[in-house]
Amino acid sequence: MGDIMFMGEYHHTIDEKGRITIPAKLREELGHDFIVTKGLDNCLFIYPKAEWQRIMEKYKNLPNTKNVRNFLRVFLSGAVSSELDKMGRCNINPSLIKFATLKKECVIVGVNERLEIWSLENWNRFMKDNEDNLSTIADELFENMVI
Repeated sequence: MGDIMFMGEYHHTIDEKGRITIPAKLREELGHDFIVTKGLDNCLFIYPKAEWQRIMEKYKNLPNTKNVRNFLRVFLSGAVSSELDKMGRCNINPSLIKFATLKKECVIVGVNERLEIWSLENWNRFMKDNEDNLSTIADELFENMVI
C-alpha cells in the first residue's frame, strides 16, 4: 500500500442507528475495515488498518510518563474496529457518538493519513475560532517554505 493522503470536506448525516456514509472518493483508500477512535478537539479519527499499525508501533517507543499514559488511555479506550456495509456506511459506536456530540448533521474531513468526523456545530465553531489565526499559523509552520 502506498502513502495515503485524505483530503476534502464532505457533509453527511448520521442516522438514528449511528450509521454514516463514507464518501465514495474516500472508501478505496480507507479500505473495507478500519479503526474509529476518539480524536482531538471533539471529533473522531478514522484510520486505515495499516496506518493504525504504524501509529501503534510509534506509541510503543514513547516514554512511560504520566502524560503519555493518560493520552493513550483516552485515545485507545474508544478505539473500535469497524467496516463498511454494502451501502458504504460505517457504524459509529454510541460512546463515540456521545464523545464527539454527533447529531444528525456531520462533517467528514480528510486530514492526510486519517479521516475526521465532526458534528456540524463543532466543525463550524472550530472554523470560526481558527479563521483569524490561519495566516499566523501558516507563517509559523511554513516560515522557510513557499506555499
